[in-house]
Amino acid sequence: MKFITADTYEKLSRQAANIISAQVIIKPDSVLGLATGSSPLGAYKQLIEWYKKGDIDFSGVTSVNLDEYVGLNGSNEQSYRYFMNKNFFEHININIDNTYVPDGCASDLKAEGESYDRRIEMLGGIDLQLLGIGLDGHIGFNEPDRYFVKSTHVVDLHESTIKANSRFFKNIGEVPKQAITMGMVSIMQAKKILLIASGKLKREILEKAFYGPITPEIPASILQLHPDITVIYSEN
Repeated sequence: MKFITADTYEKLSRQAANIISAQVIIKPDSVLGLATGSSPLGAYKQLIEWYKKGDIDFSGVTSVNLDEYVGLNGSNEQSYRYFMNKNFFEHININIDNTYVPDGCASDLKAEGESYDRRIEMLGGIDLQLLGIGLDGHIGFNEPDRYFVKSTHVVDLHESTIKANSRFFKNIGEVPKQAITMGMVSIMQAKKILLIASGKLKREILEKAFYGPITPEIPASILQLHPDITVIYSEN
């Protein structure tokens, strides 16, 4: 594991963007596992800036996102498909047909999860997976549990996750109670993993996840077993 400490969120974002851009430059047809939320926004903005300057080409890239809220379609401003389109995909030259986000409105969510896993397998797996980490140690929407869930699945969101995500909604009552999330197999089979975290509140969970016991009660702790993981952390 490589652990990098950045002075500011801006430096964290630039370092993360450097790693992602290097992956795309080395392998133009990379499969990128992408994340949503506030943590990766700075990295996406930096990648957009470099694309506009002609420094990086996303035309051959395929992306697979970690998760989506159950019940929200891509036109909903709080959906993760909407987030990715507005904050990244619409500003670069990626083929939108090669960007995949779980369908939270699928009539059969179990079948949707199975189909999502097959798609990742057909793509040859993920070359670089970008992750954030929740204050309870969740990655994607893999919440603390009694065991690690292997496949893409529907999860009941913990109260702490709902509360944390309520800042993106008008009120906490609007936050969906379920999500569909990539499971641990696809994440752990990624060739490289990049986890980013910012803010003093994340220090304690990072220490538990990467220096404590491996336990499904702290889902991110399983990342200790990955052979090629970089963690970038900024207190600010």
